Amino acid sequence: MDKTIIEFLIKAKKATYAGKGSESQATRPHSHDLIYSENKLKYIDTYLGSSHFAGEEALWLDDQPFWAMNYVGRVVNDGFESNFLKECLLKVPIEMPFRGPRENRKGDLLYTCEVIGDFKWFSGKEMIFKGDVKVYECLFHGGEIRG
Repeated sequence: MDKTIIEFLIKAKKATYAGKGSESQATRPHSHDLIYSENKLKYIDTYLGSSHFAGEEALWLDDQPFWAMNYVGRVVNDGFESNFLKECLLKVPIEMPFRGPRENRKGDLLYTCEVIGDFKWFSGKEMIFKGDVKVYECLFHGGEIRG
């Protein structure tokens, strides 16, 4: 995949949910929609729910979709901190531009992210632990879209 596309995706992620960006007009009842665009590229992240959620991030070039990632996650125990998740998502690495880094620690919080595949076809899982207790989990998968 073109490095410019991945750099755009990372910039878009940092400008929207992870960066506490403003929501756009909801496209469906009770959905949360975040949009970022630059030149001919557009990124839309739309999700439903909060402590239990599902959503999709997608990329368009000239209004044609060409990549998407679906995700579903949930808070599973007390101690989850959404700001810590957002801090981790701001650290999305260029070699793994899906969620956060492989690992991130802050105090007694630990974020982990595992991915199988590459930008064209992938799946993964992220988790947050507070001490030894898992407090959050999210599954994601996606890849290229072709007409």
